Amino acid sequence: MTPVNPLVYFWLFLKASLLSTGGLGNLPFLHQDLIARGWATEADFLVAIAVGQISPGPNGLWTISLGYLTYGWLGAGLSLIAITLPTLLALVVVALHRRVETHPLVQRFTLGITLGVIGLTLGVAWTLFSTTVTDWRGVMITLGALALALTKRVPIVLVLALAALAGWLLYGAPL
Repeated sequence: MTPVNPLVYFWLFLKASLLSTGGLGNLPFLHQDLIARGWATEADFLVAIAVGQISPGPNGLWTISLGYLTYGWLGAGLSLIAITLPTLLALVVVALHRRVETHPLVQRFTLGITLGVIGLTLGVAWTLFSTTVTDWRGVMITLGALALALTKRVPIVLVLALAALAGWLLYGAPL
């Protein structure tokens, strides 16, 4: 087994935490990085995920088990700090933003980011639409889901369930 560099080890867990939204979202990053360096085995990941699943608390805490299995108590501590830092950083950013949110420059900056996110969302939506919708049935399901979502009275989960049912009926239900 290759010797572990504590700073690199911490950085890999922090990077995985920064690039995921929690739970098992950081699994691909950690798997790729730790396996490639010889710092973890497939068995380490299986045991860590199993411990994380049977343990109470947030699902993302499996990484602490992985840290312990791959680098002992120091690995568990580094992993804990690494998965906690992004949340703490977000709290600091929110606190700072609340102090300056009324400043016109900050408001314009926030508006620009918001418009950018809307543009990206529409771009992704168009890409998904143009590659997925191939006939009138797809157009009808898409328009129906859009109409229900725009009412803001139908829960998104129900919109998705109805779209799935419509897809099953229009494309896959035996006649």
